Amino acid sequence: MSVWLPGAPCTPHGCVAPTGATRAVPRAVLRLAAVLALVLAGVLLVPVGRLVPAGLVGRWCRWIVRAAGVRVRITGGAAPAGGLLLVANHISWLDIPLLGAVRPARMLAKAEIRRWPLAGPLVERSGVLFIDRDRLRALPDTVARITGALGEGSAVAVFPEGSTWCGRGQGPFRRAAFQAALDAGVPVQPVRIHYRDACGTAATAPAFVGDDTLVASLWRVVSARGLVAEAELRAAIPPGSHPDRRTLAAAAQPHDGSARDHRTGPRAVRVAERRAGHQGGHAVAGRVGEPVRKTGPEPWRGLAVAITGSERCRKLSTFCPLYEVFTALRRTTGRE
Repeated sequence: MSVWLPGAPCTPHGCVAPTGATRAVPRAVLRLAAVLALVLAGVLLVPVGRLVPAGLVGRWCRWIVRAAGVRVRITGGAAPAGGLLLVANHISWLDIPLLGAVRPARMLAKAEIRRWPLAGPLVERSGVLFIDRDRLRALPDTVARITGALGEGSAVAVFPEGSTWCGRGQGPFRRAAFQAALDAGVPVQPVRIHYRDACGTAATAPAFVGDDTLVASLWRVVSARGLVAEAELRAAIPPGSHPDRRTLAAAAQPHDGSARDHRTGPRAVRVAERRAGHQGGHAVAGRVGEPVRKTGPEPWRGLAVAITGSERCRKLSTFCPLYEVFTALRRTTGRE
């Protein structure tokens, strides 16, 4: 696995809390069977999927979420028609059908799925775009494929954080996919995803993070009662309104205070060091959902963070062999 891969500090044991009310086992089993039946129906329709009306696809995506016992609430205006980059924060496997209910789109998925037996070829035929996250040099080709799909008038759904978070925190939006929107001249539709319980408070039960298994996550969701999935459509960002992918990604990133934003860079490390105080460089654990930050006085740590946190080094990362070395050092600081 490449050291440049984005990650999240969230774990099932540290961040995920089941809801107070749960369903009886027989009803949960029925919910699970309904979800699997709907997914299987979609798989069987993959060969003719492009002939299915977009409205029906959207309803099918909503049915999957509802079959799991989760109510769907979509707020904001309608997503623009035509080529569109649909971006959202990433919490759960439920995010995928939830975004499909907002607007059916071609998903950007990790390349490992393509090698799955039976499912891999079917998913590829459905129009999914793949990204090889282990090869940084393959990124320009991925951006070019996204640009081509957007130019053809398709919507492409991307989770720019590159990893799932529990919902109490969020990661920075990676910028590569936003370059495709700039190159294709299409709008960007930011979507903010929330999960709440019956009382309206933030729920982490749907989160699919860390070493959690899909089976465990599925059962946690179908067993819970009163879950609500919210997709909040922010104002679409028109093409040409931002000069580069950096400012475009920043404009699409939600900063409403509903989730803590864990940033990387020299300033974040200085904050962590101040939190460490007189603890002599030991790890400082924050509240649930916060990453464990390892701090220390070694000067090379600050150098590694300063170099890999700079925009210039990130832009030149494809041509800079030292980038991965410094990123590896940066990982030891707990900031990746």
